[in-house]
Amino acid sequence: MTRIDRRALFTSGAAAALLAATGASLADTPKSGGVLRIAVPRDDSLDRLARGAVFDTLTEIAPDGTLRGELATAWQTDSEARVWTFDLRADAVFHDGAALTAGDVLAVLSEVGRAEALAPDRIRIELAVANPGLPFLLADTRFVITRDGQSVSPLQQANGTGCYRVERAEDGRHFRGRRVAGHYKDGHAGWLEAVDIIVIPDPAVRAEALRDRYVDVSVLPAAQGLRGLGGVRFFPNESEMSLAISGTVGLPRRIGRGAPLDDGRIAERWWMA
Repeated sequence: MTRIDRRALFTSGAAAALLAATGASLADTPKSGGVLRIAVPRDDSLDRLARGAVFDTLTEIAPDGTLRGELATAWQTDSEARVWTFDLRADAVFHDGAALTAGDVLAVLSEVGRAEALAPDRIRIELAVANPGLPFLLADTRFVITRDGQSVSPLQQANGTGCYRVERAEDGRHFRGRRVAGHYKDGHAGWLEAVDIIVIPDPAVRAEALRDRYVDVSVLPAAQGLRGLGGVRFFPNESEMSLAISGTVGLPRRIGRGAPLDDGRIAERWWMA
């Protein structure tokens, strides 16, 4: 039997056959590049997706429900779960070029409890009432970290540490985020070169935009005309159809259900297949 070079195999059509035989798929493997276009209704979808692209929180809940660090690398608490310390990333940078500091985190978390900096990369939070679930709470988008506690709006001025910086935006209308070069999540999230989010109030028009390939994802589209359409997938299923998704979009094996729109993290987690 002729010896097959592995590099040649995985740069040829033979890779697809091998992956199919092992139960994997080329579409399951993220790849970088491309622009994802998303049509959303006139609700909080634009804001939710833009926040997930532009900002980070201290912690993140993965699609499988696992808690993991984002801007925090580690955390500890006392036996009563009332006093907490969080260690911060040293490589997180805001889109204006400023490095993340403990002060940026304190400005956001002051509403949670009495917070203070123990070091440039370490904070302490003392709660009035014990809360063993504090790290889960801090994954909520209410606690996105901004520069010096700046407001998250207007959207065109948003300045976060997320994978995408604002290229252009108008609240309630549209958003374009451009991938941040050299981001700390490189190789783990943020596969797209850019993401476009467009508000289209009419669900029938959102469905038409997907059908005619003007967008790649339609949120809450009119089902008529999409059911049975080839090359389109539906989440969670064809009957409910919260999302209609072009076959050109790569999806992670798990999609977060804790909040709508893959927990608002579509821009980070999805890619162009």
